[in-house]
Amino acid sequence: MQELDYEELGLKCGLEIHQQLDTKKLFCNCPSLLRKDEPDFEVKRKLHAVAGESGYIDEAAVHEASLDKEFVYQGYDTTCLIELDEEPPHEINREALKIVLQVAILLKAKIIPLTQIMRKTVIDGSNTSGFQRTVFVARDGYIETAHGRVGIDTIFLEEDSARQITKEKGKSIFRLDRLGIPLIEIATAPDIKTPEQAKEVALHIGGILRSIKVKRGIGTIRQDVNISIEGGNRVEIKGLQDMKVFIKAIENEVRRQKELIKRGKKVSAEVRNALPDGSTEFLRPMPGAARMYPETDLPLLKINRNLINDVKRNLPRLRKDIERDLEKKGLSKEMVRLLFKENKFEDFKELFEIVSNAQLTAKVLLIFPKEIARKGDISKKKIEKILNKDVLAYVLESLKKKKISESQIKQVLERIAKGRDLTEVIKFEKEEDHVIEEKIMKIMKEKPGLSEKAYMGLIMKEFRGKVDGKTASEIIQKYVDRKQ
Repeated sequence: MQELDYEELGLKCGLEIHQQLDTKKLFCNCPSLLRKDEPDFEVKRKLHAVAGESGYIDEAAVHEASLDKEFVYQGYDTTCLIELDEEPPHEINREALKIVLQVAILLKAKIIPLTQIMRKTVIDGSNTSGFQRTVFVARDGYIETAHGRVGIDTIFLEEDSARQITKEKGKSIFRLDRLGIPLIEIATAPDIKTPEQAKEVALHIGGILRSIKVKRGIGTIRQDVNISIEGGNRVEIKGLQDMKVFIKAIENEVRRQKELIKRGKKVSAEVRNALPDGSTEFLRPMPGAARMYPETDLPLLKINRNLINDVKRNLPRLRKDIERDLEKKGLSKEMVRLLFKENKFEDFKELFEIVSNAQLTAKVLLIFPKEIARKGDISKKKIEKILNKDVLAYVLESLKKKKISESQIKQVLERIAKGRDLTEVIKFEKEEDHVIEEKIMKIMKEKPGLSEKAYMGLIMKEFRGKVDGKTASEIIQKYVDRKQ
């Protein structure tokens, strides 16, 4: 396949990243909780596209209205009248606002001190009201990449849409549990010149988002890519989440537009859906700019200097900086990766305060429980409940107070997993020093020529916690020196 010359093609590319925040809902006090149980009630509704003051109806709204769909909304006891569009919105969630301001500062954006909460027309059924509330918080930020600076055009705070459960001809069913969850929207400038640079930007912004209070898991972050080449129109690709096909999807869209232009056909301004193989399919026409109007139930949002200064004083550390510090403390890249994958960094920080040994702390937190669970055929959920943070802290405190040795930690954890009482698990019979030395010398004489590490393994297995690693090492070295 012919390689693409993106500069010659005049590629313009920008990202839109939407990330759920881990707070209560944006305009009410309901929990941001996705429910798995059956809903308590449902309501039905049809939405229609109507002209505003200008007399113009948005093209995307016309398209959705032409489908003539009925929308069914399912709710729970955690659903309030605001989600049903039966009560005015409350004041904006201050915690969510502070989190968005943190992101704005980290992206070096200019915060807007006085801003209007807006209504954005949405008639695909995902909002009961037919609009999404959104507020413009910051603009004109930037990030530096290996291929040059990429601007951050806008940062918005908005409410997430309802969760679609089923979709069929003439009918869509939504759950209201997701509607209103705070969502940060970050839109870059069309400064991205290659698919590789687009991926770098996405990963950079992702690193910032992972450092703040956001929700985790599938569906909590959505990533869209805007693409155009010389002679074409902007096309938005929705749902490009999988970084494995990220570059491929952008390449495929550029090739699609290039081929259309080559054949003298129009590249339509449209929204397309990303598919798992890196291809895309048509979703709807591109929305226009005439679908925003002020939220009449809420006053102007004031972001004063005191609030900004408070946010600056409490900025989170970026994950890349934390990872670098952990590696300096002695953790391998793989252990650092596992620490964040298991979402155990906060537990690690607390346990590390006890022993100040990063490698040992990580083993106690991440490795030993897995090995014990595998050996005892215990489920991950059960072993995490048995060997919880408080239990691990007790074991490490016992080590600090020299009630147990480092080599005895795993055995202590095994005893706890078998149901032994905490006060009993740290009790070990100690052998006399001369007996220990005689046994170690015997092991080494019976298996001459092994490495010190190999001898240590045999000794630890033989004594099962009755000797600590330091003592064993000293005796091994004594024997080695004698032989020399």
